[in-house]
Amino acid sequence: MDTKKLTFIIMMGALGNALFIISSVVAPIAQGIAVDFSLIAVFIAGVFGGPVAGLATGLIAGIGPGIMFGPAGNGGLLGLIGLPVGKALTGLVAGLIATRLKIADGNSSSWLGVPLTLTSYIPEGLFTYAYFTTLLPLFTEGNTVIPMAVVSTIMVKAVVEVVIISFLIAALLGNKGFNDFIRAYFCKPQIAKPLIEAQETRQPAPK
Repeated sequence: MDTKKLTFIIMMGALGNALFIISSVVAPIAQGIAVDFSLIAVFIAGVFGGPVAGLATGLIAGIGPGIMFGPAGNGGLLGLIGLPVGKALTGLVAGLIATRLKIADGNSSSWLGVPLTLTSYIPEGLFTYAYFTTLLPLFTEGNTVIPMAVVSTIMVKAVVEVVIISFLIAALLGNKGFNDFIRAYFCKPQIAKPLIEAQETRQPAPK
């Protein structure tokens, strides 16, 4: 992994944590439940950077939520581990699908970002449901069962967030300026423009 890609992953991970802090402070829902848009950064990294970038960004972006809903909340150490793992799953799957379909190459419809985003969240959604219904009660003191109403609220909130994010990702895929910015980090250095033009016209490059 080159320095540019590593820098971008760290930057996206930091952005994910910042988005979580801002959204959770601005739009708290209930005790232990808050809006979380950290997945925006995870999807950007996965879609434009591939599965490794998506997975790594997910692990970093999940640190903030992991702390708040883990040691600082009711999840303990399990929350600090589980939330980053869930986000890493989403980044990994988004990267695999985007790479397979070559969605970020500029030749696909930007609207493919919507089904890609929604599909990529499925593994994390299943993991999140298992986390609250099985893992958390198993590892909490007294094996406290989380009320299904609370779990349902969390799942509905997450789905709404991902739907919103899906349209944002589609918009970013269709934005030339943003795509050029991303390619500056993830694409290999381009051949100098005079050389490209010379090859296209079958003329020698100017000295």
